[in-house]
Amino acid sequence: RCHHRTMDMLDVPFLPFCAFLGMLGLLCVAMVGTWCQHWRGGFSLDGSSRTFNWHPVLMVTGLVVLYGAAALVYRIPNTWSGPKLPWKVLHGSLALGAFILTVLGLAAVFSFHNSQGTPNMYSLHSWMGLGTVLLFSCQWAAGFGAFLLPWAPAWLRALYKPIHVFFGSTILMLSVASCVSGINEKLFFSLKNGTTAYKLLPAEAVFANTLGLLILIFGVLVVGALARPSWKRPDSNSPDSRQ
Repeated sequence: RCHHRTMDMLDVPFLPFCAFLGMLGLLCVAMVGTWCQHWRGGFSLDGSSRTFNWHPVLMVTGLVVLYGAAALVYRIPNTWSGPKLPWKVLHGSLALGAFILTVLGLAAVFSFHNSQGTPNMYSLHSWMGLGTVLLFSCQWAAGFGAFLLPWAPAWLRALYKPIHVFFGSTILMLSVASCVSGINEKLFFSLKNGTTAYKLLPAEAVFANTLGLLILIFGVLVVGALARPSWKRPDSNSPDSRQ
């Protein structure tokens, strides 16, 4: 009886939970933009450090927040009945938008490195980030071929669906790890040589560390929502689904 009472207390409706996630995601985007504008000099396309500042903003917006929104589309109760095609298109479009922003974010950091003569792809953050983007591109292409093209056979969709779901959550957590490690790497590089050392926790360090924690919380909550049984779309063969 105590167990059931506890579960009832934790039974948060999906839509308020989703609204909270949306506000948290917008807060993450606003904070990364504020960080780059206030402490890192703003934005530009001239190949300077201000060009680099597009990288964290686009990555957090696309690879974490927009990708998380795409992942949650099929948890909306309205998707549980009626035609699936409009929701498939929305899911694929959000994922495609996230991918486009991610590619632009990669272009910004490569442009900055090349203009400054800085080597590319030497840190763990860069390896993990590029690997996540490559996995994301494969995920989107495979999902488009299996679920949106009309000639994909039903057995192929049934076979690939659990794989698609698994890698969806995996890519999101890799995205969160890449963003958090990137924030930490940027602080180590920036807070030295004339600025307050990172170990002394200046205001920028506190702000960026808080941003990293919020990104981590966002990712954990999205994965938790994806794993919650009561928020999953009913199986097509179940009585509830047929009803």
